[in-house]
Amino acid sequence: MNNERKFIPQVESKLRHNILEMPQEIRQASGIVIYGRRIKSLVFTTDLAIIKNCDADAVFAVYPFTPQQSISDAIIKASYVPVFCGVGGGTTRGLRTVSLAKDAESQGAMGVVLNAPVTDDNLLMVSRAVDIPVVITVVDENTNIGARLAAGAAILNVAAAQRTPEVVRKIRQEYPGVPIIATGGNKPEFILRTIEAGANAITHTPPTTAELFKTMMLRYREDNLGG
Repeated sequence: MNNERKFIPQVESKLRHNILEMPQEIRQASGIVIYGRRIKSLVFTTDLAIIKNCDADAVFAVYPFTPQQSISDAIIKASYVPVFCGVGGGTTRGLRTVSLAKDAESQGAMGVVLNAPVTDDNLLMVSRAVDIPVVITVVDENTNIGARLAAGAAILNVAAAQRTPEVVRKIRQEYPGVPIIATGGNKPEFILRTIEAGANAITHTPPTTAELFKTMMLRYREDNLGG
């Protein structure tokens, strides 16, 4: 049996070659297959420039404001890859989340994301209103996972900061088959710990456009001085 890694051709254009790459460690995750597409890496951003210039498998479009249809519509239209849209659960609740979820589905979202404070009843309302996966965020090990799943959650999104691997491990032991997305942090070893704990997919927060531009401008200045 040939154990050598297969050669993978890469096609680039003259200008679009500086793509923001997701951490290589994420490739070790099993992924979650949704509608025949395997999702391993999700870029956690609403920045259209980054969304158009990264190699993530999907976009995790959740932001700290009340969700707006115009924002989700713009992201879905601009993205090459599937989009998971935040539809509330914290500040935004009740029928508003149902309306936003239905709108996101009609716009073409692959899934909708509800934040941790949402009630099981509210989660149930959303899950019954749409025919795309509902992702529920889990922030600690005290969450009643059974109740979340019974209310229609299709995927868990574990965001427990430094305790994420421990929370993922606990959930995986109790629910071996549940799909789990988890935050991977910024260190390769943390990503690997989270995957080893049982996460199927990883959300990655990329550098901001300001940070990326700073690096580019430093290189331009060095090249100019060198010339």
